[in-house]
Amino acid sequence: MKYGQQEYDFDEGIMFFIAPGQVFSIEVNKDSALKRSGWILLVHPDFLWNAPLAKIIKQYEYFDYSVNEALFLSEKEETTVAALMQSIQQEYHSNIDKFSQPVIIAQIELLLTYAERFYQRQFITRKITNHKILDRLENVLTEYFNSDDLIKKGLPAVQYIAGILNVSPNYLSGLLKVLTGQSTQQHIHDKLIEKAKEKLSTTDLSVSEIAYELGFEHPQSFSKLFKTKTSFSPLEFRQSFN
Repeated sequence: MKYGQQEYDFDEGIMFFIAPGQVFSIEVNKDSALKRSGWILLVHPDFLWNAPLAKIIKQYEYFDYSVNEALFLSEKEETTVAALMQSIQQEYHSNIDKFSQPVIIAQIELLLTYAERFYQRQFITRKITNHKILDRLENVLTEYFNSDDLIKKGLPAVQYIAGILNVSPNYLSGLLKVLTGQSTQQHIHDKLIEKAKEKLSTTDLSVSEIAYELGFEHPQSFSKLFKTKTSFSPLEFRQSFN
């Protein structure tokens, strides 16, 4: 199975979502004795036209997840999904009337809501995998903030951090929100403040010099962020050590 340019091994029961314009393909291995089964639900964007779901479907962030972040379903969850798919199929093959479209759309929305619930469960239950990502995040930020990259490139972007961790930005932020209550951007800022406190308390560098070393073009931006995070200005924080 290929999603974009990446191959995916789906020995376990999984579920994933494809937005318009994404590339997906299946190559059948004729020598394999294993038989695969599953459901594919294809929805034309026009089918959702003028329905409330058309306006809110982009709130389901898992459409932007990469193939490495599929939903690993439990047997009970698989049963729930299969029942919904069968219900949609039954409605699709029934006599068409004015209720057909809203009924199917309601079932699709219920399917998406269940998927969101299952992803939240997965963030919690796949603790070993998820905490490895947290550990790697901490290591990546520490290495970045201790290198010259901070001066040369400024604060690392969420997309940059997610790329190093081989996850999509939305998945990383969703995972961190569940496990820590903070977004990726907030984790980056916390690391920045930690580094700023270290420099303010152990060096004689001016606030402006520290701001530049931390990747800020304007010291005022650094001071504003520092006060927002700590309730102290950089100078007030430094004076508290004297």
